[in-house]
Amino acid sequence: MAETETGLYPARWWHMLADGRIQCDLCPRDCRLHEGQRGACFVRMRVGEQMVLTTYGRSSGFCIDPIEKKPLNHFYPGSSVLSFGTAGCNLACKFCQNWDISKSKTMDRLMDQAAPEQIAVAAETSGCKSVAFTYNDPVIFTEYALDAAEACHARGIQTVAVTAAYIHAEPRREFFLHMDAANVDLKAFTDEFYFKLTGSHLQPVLESLAYLVHETQVWTEITTLLIPGYNDSSHEIEAMCKWLVKELGQDVPLHFSAFHPDFKLLDAPATPPDTLFAARHIAQSEGLNYVYTGNISDADGGTTHCPGCKRALIVRDWHRILKYEVGEDGHCPHCRAQVAGRFGRFEGAFGQRRIPIRLNMGA
Repeated sequence: MAETETGLYPARWWHMLADGRIQCDLCPRDCRLHEGQRGACFVRMRVGEQMVLTTYGRSSGFCIDPIEKKPLNHFYPGSSVLSFGTAGCNLACKFCQNWDISKSKTMDRLMDQAAPEQIAVAAETSGCKSVAFTYNDPVIFTEYALDAAEACHARGIQTVAVTAAYIHAEPRREFFLHMDAANVDLKAFTDEFYFKLTGSHLQPVLESLAYLVHETQVWTEITTLLIPGYNDSSHEIEAMCKWLVKELGQDVPLHFSAFHPDFKLLDAPATPPDTLFAARHIAQSEGLNYVYTGNISDADGGTTHCPGCKRALIVRDWHRILKYEVGEDGHCPHCRAQVAGRFGRFEGAFGQRRIPIRLNMGA
């Protein structure tokens, strides 16, 4: 991708309006910009007669994580993943738990720089199975993510998107064409919640989920952060799970995660463990085969059970694997039932470590 004279990178998915403004066509916000204005994500900006991405090649930091931290429990369990993000976000979640990165409107958060090829090399030399575009939503730095994904695939490194999947259909096709796995934040199951607490809408996310599961080979898991009094009613959870089973099937893993007060939503209490236990029970009762709890200590809620004989096949303590009994082909060794996911030779778990790294840019 050619750099502009301003040192910024040209963005894709926009068009000129009759009134002289530029409309961004990346996500359903459809931001319309005059000269010098930035979109709601803050990183896509009009410069002259084009749109540019201001964060290409710049990151808020790199870490090596367990893949279970994304969370992905069925995508090469136990493997390590090189994780990074940039700054900004196209949603405005009042409860954002990475708000210092996603809501940053200054570039001082972007301390590290790395070209796509250097990210791939760092993952390879660190022994990572995959690279995750995470911390803030990779949709807003799609051009950078796609170039990094191509570099990773050239070296046999898998790619992971941790995203709210709030993206238009055309860029969505190309974005996920370059991804091997995704964890999608399904933040609630009412449009009222999406509009009031995130400044977005539910339907585009549901469309992205259906697209991922039915029209791509991307391994997909879902996370819902349960916020007391906002999206944790049994009625809403039941409705969501019914939709998931009907529209996506029984095998898409669902993670219920505990909320803690943060950013602009400080009046809600932390999620009680019993709320997560109850939500998991509802989801299982509706027929979902793989339901997990997160951000709490819950051995059963972290365990992958065989959908056939119901034996515990992968036992986890937080992000640490204590037992692993899934064959390389993804079958249960006891009843030969297929466990949904992406599996291979299990060479021992990375564990619950988190290792910050710096990429050497050289001159």
